[in-house]
Amino acid sequence: MGYVNMEKRWVLFPLVITSLAFVFLLATSFNMGLISSLRKFNNIFSIIPSRHNHAKNQTKLDFAESKLARQRQTRPHEEDNNLPRFAYLVSGSKGDVEKLWRTLRAVYHPRNHYVVHLDLESPVEERLELASRINKDPMYSKTGNVYMITKANLVTYRGPTMVANTLHACAVLLKRSANWDWFINLSASDYPLVTQDDLLHTFSSLDRNLNFIEHTSELGWKEEKRAMPVMIDPGLYLLNKSDIYWVTPRRSLPTAFKLFTGSAWMALSRPFVEYCIWGWDNLPRTLLMYYTNFVSSPESYFHTVICNVPEFSKTAVNHDLHYISWDTPPQQHPHVLTLNDTVQMISSGAAFARKFKRDDKVLDVIDKAFLRRRNDKDGFTPGGWCSGKPKCSQVGDVANVKPGLGAKRLQGLVERLVSEAKTGVNQCK
Repeated sequence: MGYVNMEKRWVLFPLVITSLAFVFLLATSFNMGLISSLRKFNNIFSIIPSRHNHAKNQTKLDFAESKLARQRQTRPHEEDNNLPRFAYLVSGSKGDVEKLWRTLRAVYHPRNHYVVHLDLESPVEERLELASRINKDPMYSKTGNVYMITKANLVTYRGPTMVANTLHACAVLLKRSANWDWFINLSASDYPLVTQDDLLHTFSSLDRNLNFIEHTSELGWKEEKRAMPVMIDPGLYLLNKSDIYWVTPRRSLPTAFKLFTGSAWMALSRPFVEYCIWGWDNLPRTLLMYYTNFVSSPESYFHTVICNVPEFSKTAVNHDLHYISWDTPPQQHPHVLTLNDTVQMISSGAAFARKFKRDDKVLDVIDKAFLRRRNDKDGFTPGGWCSGKPKCSQVGDVANVKPGLGAKRLQGLVERLVSEAKTGVNQCK
């Protein structure tokens, strides 16, 4: 019987092989795509994770910190990789087109990156006018480093929408370029007191992690008037600007973090900006929610974030690089600067000043005496990059900087501030 069964198996084996071959040839001849079907069939099983695949995928897990570290390592370098780049937000509101345009031209340099924004209160015609100027400008078209936020945000300056607008600009700048070192926010009422060559030269010798942000934990009258009241900003959910309104009850000061306050104008390092946008721990988001109901949150949000993170608190330099004339105690808005303030502005060594009226005579003095602009508020501030005829109509060597007297003034201020920061003086206290 064993012999008979073995004989049957030997008879069946060729029959099975022949049948499979016939089926394969038949499927091929009728273009049934058997091979393709088999691949799809295998793909179904590939959806089910195996231990081997899981271990393989685990090695590919990535986090924000490691991505950003690689991004910094792969940033393009030039022959003069000591020279930094700045990323600017220049913002304005209704009636600010001419002021914003003049400030943008005064701080322009082909090395830098710029985001401009006119808030939703400005008429559509003004936003279209500014967009048209940027699109038609031959310099901006060639360099591609000026970007306008065309979907305007509503900004109420006493509420959190200004912080949201600043974070929006930071995100845009991070997305557009991996090649900048400091973020600087300016309004249309700001104006530079030094050239971009002066600024680039001064910052070329600085640690790229430093943050220039005026701050203090001594809240003073702000504790009673700003930290403890709870307000609602209609700008978060309405299309038309209106004032904030108060709700009850009041709140006590937080215990999970320490509050800081200061100037709304700052020069923030790229690593700190990345931390605020990516938020790989929860503090930036927690504080963003807290400051949603805080009066004048632009004067507190970034300050509280940086001073509550040990990694960044030691990088805070207690100055905003601005000359600003305030009342004592300070009111909601600073004094408007005029020719009478020229000496104080320049002797301060600051890089910027605010605030100015449109086309005030003091701006003409700054243009001529300190920026070397010659009676042309529409022209660029000259620098080593300028080429062509008329001057600055073409981009020459963007690594060629020609610092002037403004660099000496600014360098004196910055060296003193950095020295104080290194010893811990006025730093996150």
